[in-house]
Amino acid sequence: MMEKPTEDISQTQYFKVEVEQEDSVKTILEDVYDALREKGYNPVNQIVGYIMSGDPTYITSHKNARSIIMKAERDELVEEMLTEYIRSNHWNED
Repeated sequence: MMEKPTEDISQTQYFKVEVEQEDSVKTILEDVYDALREKGYNPVNQIVGYIMSGDPTYITSHKNARSIIMKAERDELVEEMLTEYIRSNHWNED
């Protein structure tokens, strides 16, 4: 019988999204946001619904927005939004 290795939960794991993805994720969010607004939806509510559930039907198919948003991982979308929020509030200035 093989013994399962013990996990070391005292160590912090690092998570890093590739830098080259930032511009494409930002563009994805902009395009999806615009398509949702054009169709009369509240873009924030719809994007949050998609991120929380993973259900692409929260995103309109107008302007191919549903297919576009699925090109990015949901964690990449959250990271881009949080990064922009931090930048806009000047929290990252030392």
